[in-house]
Amino acid sequence: MKKSRFTESQIIGILKQQEAGLKVSELCREHGISQPTFYNWKAKYGGMEVAQLKRIKELEKELAQYKKMYAEESLANRVLKDVIEKKL
Repeated sequence: MKKSRFTESQIIGILKQQEAGLKVSELCREHGISQPTFYNWKAKYGGMEVAQLKRIKELEKELAQYKKMYAEESLANRVLKDVIEKKL
């Protein structure tokens, strides 16, 4: 996936400018983005604060760790079940 040249906090700042009353066309021209990009950002980050975004990123990272732990434990459990079945 292509990396954006704007950080998420910059994107939220741009959205805040629009909420403050600037026109979308002016914002897009000023920042060098297209209007569909702006509206995609608005759909994804609209109404969000920087602190909320950081918390969401932390939670996503924590969830990924839990998923990895679950996968490892599930695999170990399956191996143990297979060993027990072979002994019987």
